[in-house]
Amino acid sequence: MMQLFASIEQLALSVWVRESPSLLAFPFILFLHTLGLAMLAGINIGLAFWLLARRTVPSFDLVSVYRVMWLGFGINLASGLVLLAAYPAKALTNWVFFVKLTLVGLALWVLQQTKAEIAVANGTAERAVSARARRLALLSLLFWAGTIVTGRLLAYTYHILLVSEAF
Repeated sequence: MMQLFASIEQLALSVWVRESPSLLAFPFILFLHTLGLAMLAGINIGLAFWLLARRTVPSFDLVSVYRVMWLGFGINLASGLVLLAAYPAKALTNWVFFVKLTLVGLALWVLQQTKAEIAVANGTAERAVSARARRLALLSLLFWAGTIVTGRLLAYTYHILLVSEAF
């Protein structure tokens, strides 16, 4: 396994991301990861608070809102893979990384459940926010908060930064 990590660490992209003084390397990729997080988790958190604060769900189409969230997920996935390539051993030997991925998966599942729960066809009247929608909103807040906290902890909880430095 460590040999695989070492091979990934030596890829030109990985070395460039880690070692380049360019602002387009690590800082920009981290910015993209943060932007994707804002688009996905930020809008999802706003939607969760909105559901908790309202008594009714108005009849409007959430398709464009969900498109922005999924675009954010795509940006996060791409930038996350590049960050993972830069430091594979740092992430893949850290249990916190796997907790983060689990929380992301759970948050995305809740997002889809929420979409199905509050889906209202255009032109229909408002309806009450269901107890299930409120529970999903609370779960969403919990999972996204956990994702953000574990993501930040990754900077401090690793045991191996680079395989080449560990052995």
